[in-house]
Amino acid sequence: MTANDTARPSTPAAPTTAPGSPPSGGTAPRRYLTGLTVISTLGGLLFGYDTGVISGALLYLRDDLQLTALSEGVVVSSLLFGAMFGALFGGRIADRLGRRTGLLLCAGMFLLGALGSALAPDVTVMVVARVLLGLAVGSASVTVPLFLAEMAPADRRGRIVTINELMIVSGQLLAFVVNSIIDATVGGDHVWRVMLGVAAIPAVLLLVGMLFLPDSPRWYALRGRYADTRRVLERTRPAADVDAEYAQIVEHAEADTAEEQKSPLATLRAHPWMRRVLWIGIGLAALQQGSGVNTIIYYGTTILESTGLGASASIIATVSLGVIAVLGCLLGIYLLGRFDRRPLLIIGTIGVASSHAVLAVCFLLPESTAVSYLILGAMLLFMLIVQTFAGPIVWLMLSEIFPAAIRGFAMGLAIFVLWGVNTVISFGFPIMAETVGSAGTFAIFIVINACSAVFVIRCLPETRGRSLEQIEDRFRRSTTMSDLKGDNR
Repeated sequence: MTANDTARPSTPAAPTTAPGSPPSGGTAPRRYLTGLTVISTLGGLLFGYDTGVISGALLYLRDDLQLTALSEGVVVSSLLFGAMFGALFGGRIADRLGRRTGLLLCAGMFLLGALGSALAPDVTVMVVARVLLGLAVGSASVTVPLFLAEMAPADRRGRIVTINELMIVSGQLLAFVVNSIIDATVGGDHVWRVMLGVAAIPAVLLLVGMLFLPDSPRWYALRGRYADTRRVLERTRPAADVDAEYAQIVEHAEADTAEEQKSPLATLRAHPWMRRVLWIGIGLAALQQGSGVNTIIYYGTTILESTGLGASASIIATVSLGVIAVLGCLLGIYLLGRFDRRPLLIIGTIGVASSHAVLAVCFLLPESTAVSYLILGAMLLFMLIVQTFAGPIVWLMLSEIFPAAIRGFAMGLAIFVLWGVNTVISFGFPIMAETVGSAGTFAIFIVINACSAVFVIRCLPETRGRSLEQIEDRFRRSTTMSDLKGDNR
């Protein structure tokens, strides 16, 4: 990179148009941002579909591929194992090659993984295909919110980034609905192949759509491509806001460029305030999975079947979980537009612990059809609380808090931990349920979520209403965790 590349232009020249850069003029910023959000969050839709579809497919896949309890856990957790490393490497790819390139790679992996799992002749191929899907899911879980957070104006960032969470739960609902429809209309021992193969359709749409989008203005600035930065801002911001935000982004990019010349680990060693932010991000990631939300998503059908409901009735019943998740996420987006992040998350963690207590009590009751539906009701309450509070807020804050110089790497590391916790819990859930029973398992979740509430109260700062650069400045000025709690409005 030459000096001419990195110099801040006072009057931006018209550079050679980068692939996917928006043309000048034309569509209003709000409309362009809406289209950009819909296309990029297809990654979230695929994230949701591929994690949710296994709940129904497992009932048929178990017999067709002759799964044992151990191999069942391996099939379910193999996607999560892949997601751990997808998040880690996805963050690095997003930093080095760009958010747009990262999402194009995600789309390709989603497509190959969907086709591979649908055509898998045995457990080995199924596990390999689901690891590939996991790489895509993990990478998308980093790159999509990162891309949206860097694209969105500060006053719309909360709502735009949480659209990705809405797409995740919509993808899970889509998986439950598709499972029910295919179960009722296609039938047969191989019906799971159709369920898994449907994911190829949105993967193609994501791949094609991302070819027409630019990268984020902040990534362009870190690469010294200031004219591209300004062009994207002009397309996504009102004209009156462009100059001030452009100046702020360039100022921080110039400060961050020196730090980025080091490796991310060396940068973290050199800056204690960055390490504090990273630990907060890791705590948030563990909190999100400690809620136990994915045990309900992955094993919801199996849990209901174990209470006495038939396979088809259990598949249909889980559709209601998807509906409640979507409604909860919509409510969460509404609340995020009106209230601060931190108090909402405190309410959420306490509510999740309480809903686990209700579930634990339900599993102590004698088995009957009425109890089965009571357990379903408790699961619906849990899903509503998680998707209104913990789900959207955690993903949003993870996209906000990390400094630009290590944003992709740090977010990737935090989400690596997120998927690692997810993998451990999802793999261990059937074993825990057999060992200590369902009531004992959900009692463990009560303790985990009580600890999460303490973490939020003691360590989490407020980020609402601040630009990414203002959030970074606040962390730079802090010397202890107490400093971060000092302005929690």
